[in-house]
Amino acid sequence: MAERGQLPPPAKRLCCRPGYGSGCRPGQRAGGGGGPGSGALCAGPSSAAAAAAALGLLPLGKTQSPESLLDIAARKVAEKWPFQRVEERFERIPEPVQRRIVYWSFPRSEREICMYSSFNTGAEDPAAPGGGAASTAPGGAADAAAADENRLPFRRGIALLDGGCVDNVLQVGFHLSGTVTDPAMQSEPETVCKVAISFDRCKITSVTCSCGNKDIFYCAHVVALSLYRIRKPDQVKLHLPISETLFQMNRDQLQKFVQYLITMHHTEVLPTAQKLADEILSQNSEINQVHGAPDPTAGASIDDENCWHLDEEQVQEQVKLFLSQGGYHGSGKQLNLLFAKVREMLKMRDSNGARMLTLITEQFMADPRLSLWRQQGTAMTDKYRQLWDELGALWMCIVLNPHCKLEQKASWLKQLKKWNSVDVCPWEDGNHGNELPNLTNALPQGANANQDSSNRPHRTVFTRAIEACDLHWQDSHLQHIISSDLYTNYCYHDDTENSLFDSHGWPLWHEHVPTACARVDALRSHGYPREALRLAIAIVNTLRRQQQKQLDMFRAQKKELLHKGVTSITNLEGWVGHPLDPVGTLFSSLMEACRVDDESFHGFTDLTENMGQCKSLEYQHLPSHKFLEEGESYLTLAVEVALIGLGQQRIMPDGLYAQEKVCRNEEQLISKLQEIELDDTLVKIFRKQAVFLLEAGPYSGLGEIIHRESVPMHTFAKYLFTSLLPHDAELAYKTALRAMRLLVLESTAPSGDMSRPHHIASVVPNRYPRWFTLSHIESQQCELASTMLTAAKGDVRRLETVLESIQKNIHSSSHIFKLAQDAFKIATLMDSLPDITLLKVSLELGLQVMRMTLSTLNWRRREMVRWLVTCATEVGVYALDSIMQNWFTLFTPTEATSIVATTVMSNSTIVRLHLDCHQQEKLASSARTLALQCAMKDPQNCALSALTLCEKDHIAFETAYQIVLDAATKGMSYTQLFTIARYMEHRGYPMRAYKLATLAMNHLNLSYNQDTHPAINDVLWACALSHSLGKNELAAIIPLVVKSVKCATVLSDILRRCTLTTPGMVGLHGRRNSGKLMSLDKAPLRQLLDATIGAYINTTHSRLTHISPRHYSEFIEFLSKARETFLMAHDGHIQFTQFIDNLKQIYKGKKKLMMLVRERFG
Repeated sequence: MAERGQLPPPAKRLCCRPGYGSGCRPGQRAGGGGGPGSGALCAGPSSAAAAAAALGLLPLGKTQSPESLLDIAARKVAEKWPFQRVEERFERIPEPVQRRIVYWSFPRSEREICMYSSFNTGAEDPAAPGGGAASTAPGGAADAAAADENRLPFRRGIALLDGGCVDNVLQVGFHLSGTVTDPAMQSEPETVCKVAISFDRCKITSVTCSCGNKDIFYCAHVVALSLYRIRKPDQVKLHLPISETLFQMNRDQLQKFVQYLITMHHTEVLPTAQKLADEILSQNSEINQVHGAPDPTAGASIDDENCWHLDEEQVQEQVKLFLSQGGYHGSGKQLNLLFAKVREMLKMRDSNGARMLTLITEQFMADPRLSLWRQQGTAMTDKYRQLWDELGALWMCIVLNPHCKLEQKASWLKQLKKWNSVDVCPWEDGNHGNELPNLTNALPQGANANQDSSNRPHRTVFTRAIEACDLHWQDSHLQHIISSDLYTNYCYHDDTENSLFDSHGWPLWHEHVPTACARVDALRSHGYPREALRLAIAIVNTLRRQQQKQLDMFRAQKKELLHKGVTSITNLEGWVGHPLDPVGTLFSSLMEACRVDDESFHGFTDLTENMGQCKSLEYQHLPSHKFLEEGESYLTLAVEVALIGLGQQRIMPDGLYAQEKVCRNEEQLISKLQEIELDDTLVKIFRKQAVFLLEAGPYSGLGEIIHRESVPMHTFAKYLFTSLLPHDAELAYKTALRAMRLLVLESTAPSGDMSRPHHIASVVPNRYPRWFTLSHIESQQCELASTMLTAAKGDVRRLETVLESIQKNIHSSSHIFKLAQDAFKIATLMDSLPDITLLKVSLELGLQVMRMTLSTLNWRRREMVRWLVTCATEVGVYALDSIMQNWFTLFTPTEATSIVATTVMSNSTIVRLHLDCHQQEKLASSARTLALQCAMKDPQNCALSALTLCEKDHIAFETAYQIVLDAATKGMSYTQLFTIARYMEHRGYPMRAYKLATLAMNHLNLSYNQDTHPAINDVLWACALSHSLGKNELAAIIPLVVKSVKCATVLSDILRRCTLTTPGMVGLHGRRNSGKLMSLDKAPLRQLLDATIGAYINTTHSRLTHISPRHYSEFIEFLSKARETFLMAHDGHIQFTQFIDNLKQIYKGKKKLMMLVRERFG
């Protein structure tokens, strides 16, 4: 972070002494023990032990000697006063006093040095007593994490210090310098870095180092020198500011001093020295118009801002670099670490927190992707969107700083409004304008509740911070709450809705809940944990009181609301998924108090006695705070407020990002709750909240009637169910079953009730909403149902109830199928006997899936059908028989025959069920009936399966065959008919096969160029079958072949096959046919031969129409095959010669081709 290789910045103020000019302060410094230019060790007259005690390095009360009054006073002055004010306030400042002020002006805590030289990696406190900072990351994390931490400048600086690499340390006034040696590495030689540090009021105000490295953080060399001064103050030579030393010199000494200085550094300073000399000797020069001269070691002027050095340019460059990487190379993580650094600064009450966030925000606003995304209408990535959320939340914390000055807040407001007005400034809820109320207002009532959303400006990520600038901390009731543990009013009897105290006399805080919680977050963020905890307790007590009042209110109106069958949204904005995360803030604040081990909590009334215990446990029930019920603790309060927030009935927000945020925050909060081990005290809280959620009507997401577009409770209910189940199963099931509903998918869901003045009616029109996260919500609903099914195994009553709930509330076939599979797996675990009730539940769900997907396309349908048969098999033979008898409501005809009946009739099923002959026949009968019904309904796809299934029953088989014959002329394709014909031949029915083959030929049509058509094999098979049956059958099929096939090569192949063997060599019934070969001059082969020759002629002309030279050789070969066919006729030679001559005459223009024809055929 240091400005490398540069001279220290010029002094911020001018120092003058008597004789310099009329405006100089009179008086002279009282001399100290040393002469001109004398130096002293920093520790001075005080012992090192006293200094160590002041730094907190020795336990309180164990110093070797009491601190002097001089040191106490000097330390306080050094912390608060700029040195110029000290000089102007006192005419005479003794040199020992000056030395002690200068001594105490250097930072004393390593915590700040660590903050400005490393990211917070979660390691132990670097400023721990006894040099704890030197230790590395705690074991048990990961070696990689420890290695990363050791590379941080702070850790490397410690290593350099411990290695004795710091030398030549000199403190002159408010300026510290020294050299730090980087040891030689494998690839780099040893280097010596010159380091200079300026400081003021216990803060480092500027650093320079010659190492040449640039970063946001201080380099390791600056860290090493700083820690050397903090840890070894007695080894540092301390001099007063150089102007004081010069003041003690006479003219000769001053001239000698200057000349020696120029001589020693003449190459660097000679031009500057000459220029200054010329200006001083010139009466009218600018340098002579001011009194005094600058002194870089003289400390700060009154007007100087007192803050730690922050390299603004490097902050901007680093953020710009991270943003340009677009989420790659861990840039998102780096930006989150920068945000964490801002929070760390805020907690230390360091003004650089706001300064650094301003720099980060400016780079975010300058990101070129913002305008690109806006132009293209593209949503920013989810991770990038979360970074903007954190940016907005941090500004909220900054403007709510309880001790910031009004002018500071005004400056922030001006900057926020400037950013807010930029067109590309991201909206709070992604790409949708937010219609939520102003941060500082309560929920609107009456006519204002439904103000036209089109008139409302979009809310940006800065809107809430801008609104928060109107908030203040001057309310006396609020001040009493956060400042005292004893603020009570036991005589207060106002029981109205907005009363200041509850019936116990404990303080309440009525404010828009997210706003009140933003105050808690601001207090925590600015290092006020005790105050934050007090306000958090008041808010939770207020929420609990409101909860009880809401329950009473609903009970009074329950009959009327239930009679109407409608409800409304009582919370216009949900607390879970809210931009300010109110529930998460309260939960975190209270959980931190359960394991508090921070110095900022020391002295807190009820915690001091238990600090030792707290260190040893992750979370524990600390003794009751004044404002908690007996037996309650911060832990129970944290859990209860989380349950209140998660169970709130709230409307689903618009926009993908806002909806995803609701899901994400809910899961994050539940994940934190799951880390807590439930004991009897917490179980009582769970019981109490579960009962309230079930009975609180419109105030609860688990009320009897909820609004159609309420955020579903499935994820939360699953957590409640698993938590309550071991302790109160009845309540657990009641809660989970209530949560199963998903009204947004119900066509008859109730709409909002507009008549209730104390309710906020639906802010979304009564329509099917754009629920972008609906698939995730349905999967969570499925998970809840699966959890209940698993838990209910062995309990018939519960299983029936869960099944009924699933069938009523789940609308996705894929999710019901998953539940059916889950139930099946649970019911058939290997280590136990099958649970028949759960198996029936599984089957029932499977049957529902079959009915739901019967008339819709589903890519998993075949898998579902196969699984259902498997499930029915496990249930028993009656289940299989039932699904076959009712097949038409569950399956398509194809599924019923090819999968269901076939599987049922398989040997594996018979063996699996140990069926006797009677049971086998009953199943077979059902399968045959199913097959015939399917064949009648869809003969094209089911006929073959029906024939196969009916093979063992003659009547059924004949019926199936007749169905095929009837359907052959009504739409069955030649492929289907050929397949069935081949099956018939295989089964020993050649005449039936022949019959079906002739029917198939009637549907076939092969053109001249389809010589690779898949039906060619079927045609050849049909001709071979006819040939084998006899001359009559062959004579009958050849006209069909001639009519259907125009492809010359196919016809010639059939012709040759028919001339090779005698037809009917193996006839029907053992009858033998004549042994003579059939003549080509007589029917039926003469007809086939003529058709073949004609096909060759037609094909030849067709090919010559569009032939190209590269196909000439192929064409010649084709003519050669044609000649072979021509020659089979008795006058074939003459016909072929005439054919060739015709070609030569007709296509004489194709000279090259005709030349090839003459060469081959003459």
